Amino acid sequence: MYQNKDTEILFPARVIPALRDLRGEEWRQFVDRVLSGPPASLERQAFSLMMIRLGGCLTCHPDNYRAMKGCTLCGQQTIRRFKGSDAELIALFRQARADMVGWHVEGKVPPRERLPVATRRPAKSVKRGNSFRGTG
Repeated sequence: MYQNKDTEILFPARVIPALRDLRGEEWRQFVDRVLSGPPASLERQAFSLMMIRLGGCLTCHPDNYRAMKGCTLCGQQTIRRFKGSDAELIALFRQARADMVGWHVEGKVPPRERLPVATRRPAKSVKRGNSFRGTG
């Protein structure tokens, strides 16, 4: 269990408003559009997916510095440190949204999101030796 009450397993949509004022006007308007929809909207899901990818949520664990800071501070740091423009950040959102549509509508999982397929090895034959049988 995470010690910080602000820490969750994956980026929570409740943190989106805290990211609004961290970049330029284009970013602020974009965040406002995302937040204008219902809580379970595809836009909020896609925003969370974008942040999961950018922030590395899949590698976060309780002993990790990111987990100790909490999702809000980690998300803010991720957006502040993004080296691209607001337009590039919004393009990453659009890609995440397209991936979400693919998952919801067509059941398609992007190759980079697929779990590795375990290769099944043939079972080794087990030699059965003489077992000890006591005489009664």
